Amino acid sequence: MAYNIRTFGDPALKVCAAQITNIDGKIVKLVDEMFEIMYQAPGLGLAATQIGVQKQLFVYDLDDDPFVLINPTIVESSGEWVYDEGCLSIPGLSVEIARPKLVLVRGTNLDGNTIEIEADELMARLFQHEIDHLQGVLMFERMTPDQRKLALSEYRRREEEPESSETTHLKLS
Repeated sequence: MAYNIRTFGDPALKVCAAQITNIDGKIVKLVDEMFEIMYQAPGLGLAATQIGVQKQLFVYDLDDDPFVLINPTIVESSGEWVYDEGCLSIPGLSVEIARPKLVLVRGTNLDGNTIEIEADELMARLFQHEIDHLQGVLMFERMTPDQRKLALSEYRRREEEPESSETTHLKLS
């Protein structure tokens, strides 16, 4: 099946994905396809909901270390880190967003084993961003009201003028 990355406005992005109860060949095939899509985009992470599959899993690759997390949850978080965040489902826009700096995530790997990963800064942000997708939450919802208004306006402007391939960066005010 050919999947495409869904973009802002697609109702599939607002759905809370279902838990995965059986890791079978279909899940393994889906994960392989998700890595291909993520690398072509290119991106650091991709949640199943971003391609219209309502299952609790995401793939990621930081530093040539590809991995998948199934049924992920954030167990603990602390600190704060402001960083420029982008999204494959909101192309061409990145926004400074404050999120916890450290997270402890629990999930299942493709072998069916429960794992916990402590992450900070970029990896912590990636985990939070992808888990948000699995809950039907986009990064617009993590912005301040003023940021959201500006970001939505800029996103709509870019849709009307698609010839621009530059990414627009919005700062916290």
